[in-house]
Amino acid sequence: MSSFTTISPDKLARLIGTANTPALIDVRTDEDFAADPRLIPGAVRRSHEDAADWGGEFSGRPAIVVCLRGQKLAQGTAAWLRQASAAAETLEGGFEGWKTSNLPLVPAEKLPPRDARGRTVWVTRARPKIDRIACPWLIRRFVDPTAVFLFVAPSEVLAVGERFKAAPFDVENVFWSHRGELCTFDVMIQEFGLATPPLLRLATMVRAADTARLDLCPEAAGLLAASLGLSRMYDDDLEQLAAGMTLYDALYRWCRDAAEETHNWPAGKK
Repeated sequence: MSSFTTISPDKLARLIGTANTPALIDVRTDEDFAADPRLIPGAVRRSHEDAADWGGEFSGRPAIVVCLRGQKLAQGTAAWLRQASAAAETLEGGFEGWKTSNLPLVPAEKLPPRDARGRTVWVTRARPKIDRIACPWLIRRFVDPTAVFLFVAPSEVLAVGERFKAAPFDVENVFWSHRGELCTFDVMIQEFGLATPPLLRLATMVRAADTARLDLCPEAAGLLAASLGLSRMYDDDLEQLAAGMTLYDALYRWCRDAAEETHNWPAGKK
């Protein structure tokens, strides 16, 4: 039974992908992680042995601690985090409980190397429209909440990626790019193991708007219009990304919770 210091996998799954996702901290031992090197979406690895040293990073924030089965390592680490004024809980059943519930898991090998501050770094073409806003949204909401995105001249993406150890995306001849009829957003969903019904529905919208196939779904024209409108509203790519995060938050919640809901006027009219 859940207590005020634990959270169920189902409840956590409802938080992941939203702007209110707590910090997710995986404290499995190296041996346990090697046996299944996947992560709950958005989780970061930390050592339970050093919790007293790094716990202050999460002061004043909600956090969920995950060990293999939700027992001593998670319980002890969460207690240390509460000492550091974090609102820390543990995941019921731990990593194994999440896996048994058939919830998404991200292969750690697919993540780019992290920088000195523990962030993944990505680079793409400046003046983003659709895919180059949708992909950063997906990464920040489901892969790495602290991810950094560099927007540069198209001709410099690969060189910047090499010099600044950033993963290039949505350019030709790189791993994170279009494949056949799939756009980069589709590819990331597949490679990161995130093929849930809401994200697949959103992926159809993104693909349709990004590849001029508006016949794929009725929402695509609206996404295209909103995306082009945002690109005209903002000269700064990072400001546009911040606005786009809200747009995709809303679209994801529609895909997950409201796709079957209708609206009419006057109120209550059938």
